[in-house]
Amino acid sequence: MKLVLASGNPGKRRELEGMLAPLGIELVPQSALGIAEAEEPHESFRGNALAKARHASRAAGLPALADDSGICVDALGGAPGVRSARYAGEPASDSRNNEKLLSEMKNVTDRRARYVCVMALVKNPEDPAPLVADGEWHGEIARAPRGAGGFGYDPLFWLPGRGCTAAELDPAEKNRISHRGKALLKLVDLLRRK
Repeated sequence: MKLVLASGNPGKRRELEGMLAPLGIELVPQSALGIAEAEEPHESFRGNALAKARHASRAAGLPALADDSGICVDALGGAPGVRSARYAGEPASDSRNNEKLLSEMKNVTDRRARYVCVMALVKNPEDPAPLVADGEWHGEIARAPRGAGGFGYDPLFWLPGRGCTAAELDPAEKNRISHRGKALLKLVDLLRRK
């Protein structure tokens, strides 16, 4: 099965390819087909994931998979949320986003946070019954970045039960326990049932 991946994020692509390859699903990045990234105008992860999937499917003429995800920090009222990728403005930069988050959290004691992921798979751009699945991963915001793995806010996403950040996890372990891994498991289950 061939799916267009509605994302230009190389970290996301690596994670999803690793999780989908054993299922015989080939991901074709939209950039390889000359498809520009879609607008993300919605205030929800679900709305943005569906918009991106429909955009890629329309442009490629193939089924498409999209994910919209981000980090939600309790003390910041859920921010950065759907604006996680561009939290520090344009051009988007993981390091600038992490610096801004650390600055916002400088004197905050409640450091609870969660990663949220919503995945959407459409058979075609007008698919009236898209498959949608979500996942959450709970942790805290570290006081300083740690680790060189992962991407996004992983160096700041502290996992108290493991004593490390998401950026210090083995990639296979991260895929198994992350918000994206949980959402993908649900999506694969929906695929099997359909």
